[in-house]
Amino acid sequence: MVQSVYIHIPFCQQICHYCDFVKFFYNEKLADEYVEALSNEIRTNVKERKQPVKTIFIGGGTPTALNVKQLQSLLEVIAERFDVTACEEFTIEANPGDFDADKAKLLKRYGVNRVSLGVQAFDNQLLEDIGRLHKVKDVYNTVNLLKKHGFDNISIDLIYALPNQTVDGFEKSLQEAISFDLPHYSTYSLQIEPKTVFYQRHKKGKLHRPPQEDEVQMYKILRDTMKENGIEQYEISNFAKPGYESKHNLTYWNNDYYYGFGAGAHGYLPGKRTGNIRPLPAYVKQALKDGHPILSAEEIGLKEMIEEEMFLGLRKREGVSKQQFEQKYRLSIDGLYGKKISRLAAKEWIYNTDDTISLTPEGILFGNNVFAEFLLEDDNLSHLR
Repeated sequence: MVQSVYIHIPFCQQICHYCDFVKFFYNEKLADEYVEALSNEIRTNVKERKQPVKTIFIGGGTPTALNVKQLQSLLEVIAERFDVTACEEFTIEANPGDFDADKAKLLKRYGVNRVSLGVQAFDNQLLEDIGRLHKVKDVYNTVNLLKKHGFDNISIDLIYALPNQTVDGFEKSLQEAISFDLPHYSTYSLQIEPKTVFYQRHKKGKLHRPPQEDEVQMYKILRDTMKENGIEQYEISNFAKPGYESKHNLTYWNNDYYYGFGAGAHGYLPGKRTGNIRPLPAYVKQALKDGHPILSAEEIGLKEMIEEEMFLGLRKREGVSKQQFEQKYRLSIDGLYGKKISRLAAKEWIYNTDDTISLTPEGILFGNNVFAEFLLEDDNLSHLR
């Protein structure tokens, strides 16, 4: 069964300097065409009405860049094809300052029950430097507006190791974020991605990032501060009060199936991963034509499924269950990876118990090195035949 739905809205009022997602400046006519094309893609690929799913996530871009009419059109299609009333978690991403009472009421009426706010920092100068439009006061106004209209499940995104950010500056932002007493926080280290403003500055030597030791210190402050405030780390970059872990993101980390709709969206269906056309005019044309704006469809064999199970599962603090792995693949983790597991455990990068494999606090800092160890080599392939 397909557990979840991801829907991509590529429009933004401003393009942030670090963002490499599929995004375009908002234009009302283009957004009208996009919503129509997106609706056709959803209806073409989901034949049944009121299909049950566990989670829905509208991401971007900035979904709330859409006007009320466009947003309502999209929500009507979602409600038509998916059983929103039985959906456990229905999230929309938004920027502080994008909401007004009409949009909040509309979202509530159509079953949205979780809002993820792209705050990034509590520092007006830093926000300007990274290309954000909002100010710190907009965060307060938006959170108050959401709570007034019945939204209790609110998440804040923060980024650390930003250009010219100090350890003290990050700690101040973190403390201010914690003061909202929200149930969920996502906090990411800045990644320099191709085709971004920051990438161009980095190539020219004009991007002044904090030294690596400061970045590590920021992460340790993050981890310790969250724990002190009863907000548990349940994934490398995500923290939540008990019961408020993102069910949608757990779909990805549990390697479960999900639809991906919209320009540049990715989906994972039995036996294949799909990626949609990224350029907006090309996506709109193909989605309106036949509802199948697919750029790539990669077959996923057993080897790839197992590797992804390990990469994704190890992002969770609880790690990978050996029993569930064996039930799913009819193979033993220890049989496949025994020597590598012993080596990683000796380095104190993983915990290896009878039940699970999970990252240690030190292992989280070297996550990519750990994940690379779970690529299956040619001599492992005999186990999969």
